Amino acid sequence: MITVEYAAERERMVREQLESKGIRNRRVLDAFRAVPRHQFVNPSDEGAAYEDRPLALSNGQTISQPYMVALMTEALDVAPGHRTLEVGTGSGYQAAILAELGAKVHTVERLQELSGQARGRLERAGYTDIRYRVGDGTLGWPEEPPFDRIVVTAGAPDVPIGLLTRLGEGGVLVVPVGNDQVQDLMRYRRGEGRVSRERLCRCSFVKLIGAEGWPEN
Repeated sequence: MITVEYAAERERMVREQLESKGIRNRRVLDAFRAVPRHQFVNPSDEGAAYEDRPLALSNGQTISQPYMVALMTEALDVAPGHRTLEVGTGSGYQAAILAELGAKVHTVERLQELSGQARGRLERAGYTDIRYRVGDGTLGWPEEPPFDRIVVTAGAPDVPIGLLTRLGEGGVLVVPVGNDQVQDLMRYRRGEGRVSRERLCRCSFVKLIGAEGWPEN
């Protein structure tokens, strides 16, 4: 059961970390009020779950700071029913936010342990209509039809072309692109036979490992 204390923490997070930094989409803000972020961090970090910073997961991965998750989510402009691919399941928090917005979430994680842990967290939090895959997320989900929205939660050396090709007409891809330390958060849109791109901000993510990302070693 979610305590009133954590509900107050979530409201403070939304007000001080999201609204104050320019997040305006009401549906996105309400999703952040609804999702119990403390259930998506390591137990030892539960008290820090609503602080304005990333937190460590296992295998050298992280759960991004709330503002960065909100910025990427707002940039996606998810509507109920949108077929949405998440590359990098991580803690499961981003998938929960997408599900809260009514997206049909498909999430890919290359690490079996992280995928299993995230699925457990998501199901305990009540998000049971999510599809999971363990594998190379840079290759997308080839046997599925094109997606309306794709979000990549790790930094790529360049935009994965395979993911661009999996965008349907009117689709949006949000991905950090740059070196292994600092990236630009980029938004790509497919429409009228072309793909446009827009730089949103500087950011820093763990490396996207895969055939169209960074090599594992």
